[in-house]
Amino acid sequence: MMSMEKPLIDRLRQFIADQQLQPGARLPAERQLAQQLTVSRSSLREAIQTLISEGVLISRRGGGNFIAEQRTADWSANRLVMPLSTLLADDPGYRYDVLEARIAIESSTAWHAARRATPEDKAHIQRCYQMLLQVSDRDDPDLAAHSDVRFHLAIAEAAHNLVLLQAMRGLFDLLQSSVMQSRQRMYTAPEIFRQLAVQHEAICQAIVAGDADRARSATIHHLEFVDATMRNLHEEEARRARSMRIPNSKA
Repeated sequence: MMSMEKPLIDRLRQFIADQQLQPGARLPAERQLAQQLTVSRSSLREAIQTLISEGVLISRRGGGNFIAEQRTADWSANRLVMPLSTLLADDPGYRYDVLEARIAIESSTAWHAARRATPEDKAHIQRCYQMLLQVSDRDDPDLAAHSDVRFHLAIAEAAHNLVLLQAMRGLFDLLQSSVMQSRQRMYTAPEIFRQLAVQHEAICQAIVAGDADRARSATIHHLEFVDATMRNLHEEEARRARSMRIPNSKA
């Protein structure tokens, strides 16, 4: 899927450049654009969602897709992601701050997504969820982490709140780094991954059903579970390291 999607994303970028579309300009209607690019509407929708997640496009509920202002993307990259990425690299303890921030942001995006998601949004969230199930951390941990983040970002897109969405976009690289670290540490316990799969399914089902309160609760439960699990694993590792330093009484 990923290898097939990439050329279409490049073609869509080229279309924007060839048409000299400036920030604020609206893309042609989905049906018309799919005909121009001779692709299916579902494939085009995936490519558009990817460019939305990258901050190249913005989606306005009922209004279509527009070219994003470049200064917004620059602000995200230079003033938000880089300083936080440095903090995360220097002190892994900041991953818990990231999780707390995710709880605050994603509980809101899930609530709004359940109320506002279009049929296309719901189908996209379900596709991201299915992709998340298909990717193995053992085979490709980078892709597994990316799929995890894409699922949560698809929910933010479905919330149709540009401020919340931009916050999620700005944190995209940081989220992927944090999710990758979390999944790598939790991978040794299959039971944990089974619970994560159940939690992701609960979030997906609540949004598709339009149950805003259940979607928010499921998201909070999921992220609090990740936070608690990571802290427990860290404490077990620290306890094991301390026990290794105890002198052997038989020596």
